[in-house]
Amino acid sequence: MPQLNPNPWFLIMLTSWAIFLLLMQPKLLSFIPTNPPSNKTKTTANPTPWAWPWT
Repeated sequence: MPQLNPNPWFLIMLTSWAIFLLLMQPKLLSFIPTNPPSNKTKTTANPTPWAWPWT
């Protein structure tokens, strides 16, 4: 069964992770987000209780 032989696939996996971590990740993290989070204070809504007809 060729799936159990890690010889070629382990090197491919390590190479792809090294490319991602060393080359792609710094480029992706340098982008400025287009919609940055704002510093608004969160307001909590006070819902009115439901008037159930059977209570």
